[in-house]
Amino acid sequence: MCKETANDFKLAAMQPYFMPYIGYWQAISAVDKYILYGNLTFIKDAWMNRNRIRQKNGLVNIITVPLQRKSSNTLINDIQIDNSFKWNEKLLKAILLNYSKAEYFDEIYPLMEQLFTQRYDTLMQLNAQTICDVANFLEIKTEIDYDNSRYLEMEEILKDIEADYSKLPYLEKTRPIRKVARVFEFCRRENSKHFINAIGGRELYDKDEFAQYGIKLEFVETHHIEYNQFGNPFEPNLSIIDVLMHNGKERTQQLLNEYTLV
Repeated sequence: MCKETANDFKLAAMQPYFMPYIGYWQAISAVDKYILYGNLTFIKDAWMNRNRIRQKNGLVNIITVPLQRKSSNTLINDIQIDNSFKWNEKLLKAILLNYSKAEYFDEIYPLMEQLFTQRYDTLMQLNAQTICDVANFLEIKTEIDYDNSRYLEMEEILKDIEADYSKLPYLEKTRPIRKVARVFEFCRRENSKHFINAIGGRELYDKDEFAQYGIKLEFVETHHIEYNQFGNPFEPNLSIIDVLMHNGKERTQQLLNEYTLV
């Protein structure tokens, strides 16, 4: 947990991604409390242990954190990093090789060293710590909560919710699917009446349904953002590493505000 809990706040909850793109940080900065949630099944193709940076030759490269073997129903919180690979050393070398000529390299590379010279045993530990450290660097004041233990009981209740709403009878109003019921429970337990989500959530969450529970639902729509990437045609939605290296702390702080709540 990065700071004290507020009483009246806008809430968001998201899986813990690895050095995510600028829109993820905009969502963090848009709320009072941001829950990094790992009591969900790990999805191999999601951005939880990988992301994209730009090589100095202009090509886009995927950086990856190696993981130990996992079953198809392993929770994010239980995913172990495979530290038999010196992945962090390899990552720092890739950052050094590809961004040493970036305008803000001297300002940002010490942060990268701070993040990736530590040992992390679990994916949740890695993503939570790096997200908090980058948020602190950018002076984002949002409370970032990654202690998921108090939600374990909630997940047990939600497991069969679509067949039996008796344990949460207030949900009988709209009988939401589990993913949506989880958000309603987050809001109820956190005493929040304003939930913010990434723009992709429009396909899942309905404003009218949220309104029936007295919850205002909004989505973070990132403005068109473009910056110089060594003179190459712009590649959007790269890791925050790329954003920081080419924009520095001050400009990246400004980019955090380049969104609209819709």
